[in-house]
This record gives sequence, structure tokens and C-alpha cells, in this order.
Amino acid sequence: MRVGVISDVHGNRVALDAVLSEMPDVDALVNAGDVVGYNPWPAECVEAMRERDVPTVMGNHDRAVASGTAFRFNSMAAAGVEYARERLDDDALAWLENLPDERLACDGRVKLVHGHPEDPDRYTYPDEFSARMLGDEDVLVLGHTHVQGHETFDEGVVMNPGSVGQPRDGDHRAAYAVVDLDDLTVEEHRVDYDIEEVVEAVEEAGLPERIGLRLYDGR
Repeated sequence: MRVGVISDVHGNRVALDAVLSEMPDVDALVNAGDVVGYNPWPAECVEAMRERDVPTVMGNHDRAVASGTAFRFNSMAAAGVEYARERLDDDALAWLENLPDERLACDGRVKLVHGHPEDPDRYTYPDEFSARMLGDEDVLVLGHTHVQGHETFDEGVVMNPGSVGQPRDGDHRAAYAVVDLDDLTVEEHRVDYDIEEVVEAVEEAGLPERIGLRLYDGR
């Protein structure tokens, strides 16, 4: 069984479309959170997850948009939250609000969290992955850091597919991964997309310019 793994779409429809178009055939698709925030297509990205019934957990930006509070967010993040709140209908907001902090998928073999199994908001980078993070699942999927990476242990795999919509690991291309549950191998993928289209849309939406420009550097 091959599972497509995404995270941190952050309202970037252009990057999400590129990832979904380029992804090889998989038996399931899962999402480690932060569907919305920053970029100017929150409604389209929520709809993409809902229409595919993608198992998804709540990221910190999803929570902020659903609750209407951006406490401790920087100006770029806060602007993205406000923008999303204004453009999501009640059904989309309810979908975000009802996302769980963690969930099991693929008959319990894959566990999804956003930051860390003990704290959904904890940044956990690939060099911090450990077997102690695993429970009964074969694969633990994290997001939040926007840094792609994975580690394989005797107990299973801990992985972050990287960010679809706002990579921060020095590679500007949209990130995703595919995990094979039969042999517990992970393929990490990157996809080029039209960043200029996003930059122009950010400007047209009146969002902070830096939201778009940072995409060129993958930072």
C-alpha cells in the first residue's frame, strides 16, 4: 500500500495543484495539517481536501482561522489568518474547527500529528526524530517545521513530507512524500510550480509582500 503524504499547504493553490498533478498513483492521501494561512487561496485548498476526503489533522494556522485568534503570530501569519477568516464560508470554517489534533489512518498504520505526538504545536525537526516518538503505528507523520525529512527505526518510520505551500528547508519547490507501507520505505519528492503567479496573487490580495517573495528562497 502506497500513501501520499502532504502537509502545510498554507493556502497555496498553485503549489497544491502541482503536487496533486505530479504525485504518482497512491492508494491513499493524508495531510499533517495547516491547510490554510499565509497564501490567498484558503477556500480552494480546504475544498481540495474535503472533496477528496483526505484524513487531515489541525495545524496551528487551521486552529487560528477556525477560532478567529492569531495570538503570538507574526504580522504575515496574522494577515493570512484574517484573510482566510474573511473568505471561508461557515461549512469550511466548521470543517477546520472539527479537525482533530491527531488521527490514525490506513487501518491504524499511519498516525498524523502536526508538531509532535505530545504537543501539536511543538516544532520537531528531522534531526530530532526518534523511535521514542512512535506508538503502535508503523509510520508517524509530522508537519509544522516545513522541513522535509524522515528516519527509519526498528519500530517504524518518523517523517515530515515537507511543506507544499511554503518550504523552509532552502528548496523553493513544493514538497511531498510517498510512503510504502509494505516495506516502510519513503520517497521524498519536490515539484516546481509557478511562484510568480503566487507572488502576483499575494499582491492583488493585499497580503504582506514578503509572503510571496520568501517562496523564491524556500525560507
